[in-house]
Amino acid sequence: MFLKLFFDKVLALLLLIPLSPIILGIAIWIKLDSEGPVFFRQERVTQYGQIFRIYKFRTMVQNAEQLGAQVTSKGDMRVTSVGQALRK
Repeated sequence: MFLKLFFDKVLALLLLIPLSPIILGIAIWIKLDSEGPVFFRQERVTQYGQIFRIYKFRTMVQNAEQLGAQVTSKGDMRVTSVGQALRK
């Protein structure tokens, strides 16, 4: 288990270096497109009942969970133009 954890962290660090310009470009694109934070943060529950935080690029308008259903349907007005491109 220790070896897997070590390998995962080393691989993530090695991939972060070449991917950082792409991540930065997407972050700037989201910020220019709409108000609000670049990242969406949510707490989820695993199949074993443990809570973890997930971070992902925001593809919907700010406070979208208060503006509509939890499930996104095709043509949902809460999805930003950048969000449509990222979801493809």
